Amino acid sequence: MASEKTISQIRGELKRADEEGLVSFIDTYLQDEREGVRRLAAQACRKLKKIQAERARLEKMRLYENRYEGYGLICGVDEAGRGPLAGPVAAGAVILPKGCTILHLNDSKKLSPSVREELYLEIMDKAICAAVGFSSPRRIDEINILQADYEAMRKAVGSLSPQPSVLLNDAVKIPGVGILQVPIIKGDAKSVSIAAASILAKVSRDHIMMEYDKQFPQYGFAEHKGYGTAAHIEALRKYGPCPIHRRSFIGKFLSPDAPSPQEMPVTGETGAGSVISTSKVGKEKEGEAAAYLEKQGMQAIERNFRCDKGEIDIVARDGGTLVFVEVKYRSSAAAGDPAEAVDAKKRYRVSRACDIYKKIHGIPENCPCRFDTAAITGEGIRYIKNAFLYVPVR
Repeated sequence: MASEKTISQIRGELKRADEEGLVSFIDTYLQDEREGVRRLAAQACRKLKKIQAERARLEKMRLYENRYEGYGLICGVDEAGRGPLAGPVAAGAVILPKGCTILHLNDSKKLSPSVREELYLEIMDKAICAAVGFSSPRRIDEINILQADYEAMRKAVGSLSPQPSVLLNDAVKIPGVGILQVPIIKGDAKSVSIAAASILAKVSRDHIMMEYDKQFPQYGFAEHKGYGTAAHIEALRKYGPCPIHRRSFIGKFLSPDAPSPQEMPVTGETGAGSVISTSKVGKEKEGEAAAYLEKQGMQAIERNFRCDKGEIDIVARDGGTLVFVEVKYRSSAAAGDPAEAVDAKKRYRVSRACDIYKKIHGIPENCPCRFDTAAITGEGIRYIKNAFLYVPVR
């Protein structure tokens, strides 16, 4: 018996269906009298088979996670950016919940940029904790790329809270880390944890290179991300190196009469100790703060805005004022005031992130802005309006 729904309505139903919904869709429409509806049901069958095949592939990628699950928290570690002629090297470290499923998780090099961006957000949302550490081009020249890579990995792992019991690394063993390490050749294609770390490192580094493209547009960093493409090498020979070029990588591409290196300041240069991170506890407290803002009549419009210059926990609107909220948590007031953690360095980085946020969203420079702090302890939230002022670029 034919459904009373139109084919257009049924097509929309198929488009919205998740895995469980596909099963129901097939049961409902496979025997429909209309050929067009039966074709949609057949399409649903193919879609369901692809999802099931993807789940089977991911289950194979849990081999090492299953093998070491009795040890405690498992962290995947991978890097991005060892080969480019410019920019930092990045290392990702991710602890996923046991049995966490993120469809299409894979070696970042096998994914399109748009898929990587979607997976990055899903990983950051689902991870128990995650971090990305960086070593700057200058640091790479000082200690060589391998040691800089290890340094970025140590920083990423060291920033995790809670700390892992086992590291699943893509092919390497990191010196100076007192945690059980399991090097896995081509690990980003064999471990869901390493694949997640690979995506975090790649996307974070790509974002940084796109920001550098705004400072040095003549090199095309937004397109090639610092890798040695023909266009990049041609620009390097024409304009000479800029401050984010790795001097130890580019000598063979420069002629004796090449322009002298530019020594202009680099806004937001990512140093050896820079890190982007998130934790489950932090996300929970940010959620509490966002709920508090809503009760106070403010509108939380974005959470966890991140760029290489800093991060903003919550962006909100209070009438016509744009509010940037820093959330700090301590388990007890006896441990000290959480607001004390918003030091001069943090205020500077929040101010820089504010600049980037306004540029990305086309917000006028004269838009009224305010910097607040939500200081959270076991006793509740102490909300501080105008906790600090905008810090000018130095």
